[in-house]
Amino acid sequence: MTVFGAPEYAGHELVLHGSDPAVGLRAIIAIHDTSLGPAVGGCRMWPYESDEAALRDVLRLSRAMTYKCALAGLPFGGGKSVILGDPRADKSDSLLERFGRLVDLLGGIYRVGEDVGIGSADVEVMARATRHVAGIRQGEHASGDPSPFTARGVLVGMRIAVHHQLGRRDLKGLRIAVQGVGSVGAELCRLLHTEGATLVVADRDPQRARYATESWGAETVPPEAIWEAPVDVFAPCALGAVLDDRTIPRLRASVVAGAANDQLAENRHGDELRRRQILYAPDYVINAGGVINGSGEILGHYDPAEAWRRVERIGPRLEEILRLSDLEGVAPNRVADAMAEKILAAAR
Repeated sequence: MTVFGAPEYAGHELVLHGSDPAVGLRAIIAIHDTSLGPAVGGCRMWPYESDEAALRDVLRLSRAMTYKCALAGLPFGGGKSVILGDPRADKSDSLLERFGRLVDLLGGIYRVGEDVGIGSADVEVMARATRHVAGIRQGEHASGDPSPFTARGVLVGMRIAVHHQLGRRDLKGLRIAVQGVGSVGAELCRLLHTEGATLVVADRDPQRARYATESWGAETVPPEAIWEAPVDVFAPCALGAVLDDRTIPRLRASVVAGAANDQLAENRHGDELRRRQILYAPDYVINAGGVINGSGEILGHYDPAEAWRRVERIGPRLEEILRLSDLEGVAPNRVADAMAEKILAAAR
């Protein structure tokens, strides 16, 4: 499959393939749109089933980052990168440094941060080879781990979605399914437990699921059973493209609001959720807390208090999207896409 022939190709400005057999590096960097500014986006390390699957993922994720930055009011474009490999078995300092050199070749038009399989410590190893990173833990403007900010933004969005769909002002007593208990999913669980919600969790790592049970009294179900869990809210917090023709009919939730990037397998699946009267909070709207936090570091004036304030603004943006969705009779993801495209058109 060629880049230009890929269904996920959306006028991307640059797609770079990089490799170094000596350290086992096979990577792709995609920059979707820099109309608003240099591209930002995390690096994901995953054992993709094929090169084509990795290309599809990086193209989808980079486009979502463009929309995320646009709707968050950030002066950045969208980019993303993927490293093909198992982060538990294939990751090494030499591989990460070599990837940092690949980022550095782009001269600052792409700033890399963490994502699935890549944490803050890994980004700091990349920083040995490039200054074009975000999310480091030490330094004058270091923004640190973005996970708490991402989780907080999802919580803010979830409250708005629950109020819109269920008429509830709080989450106390609601049953909420969290799919994936990684760094963001675990922090979201902690916040939801504090809010008084009852948790149902699933994770392919039994230790993570067990930790959620021990820490917050979560009910644990097998990963394939999370779809049928009788809950009020379903929160995807693992990989993307999980809402499709197979999974949507199995959902027993009234609201979908989670941290995972690119949750809809196709845009039409947002239409299907609406047809089934399930409210979908567009992922790139409510999971923008991490990039909001990292933006201060990138711009050279990080202020955590300001970052928290900006994360809270996710709520009013989602309220506007849901209002227009009802008014126009279209799915929220269609409204959000159109709003982002309008912002980009003005910038161009």
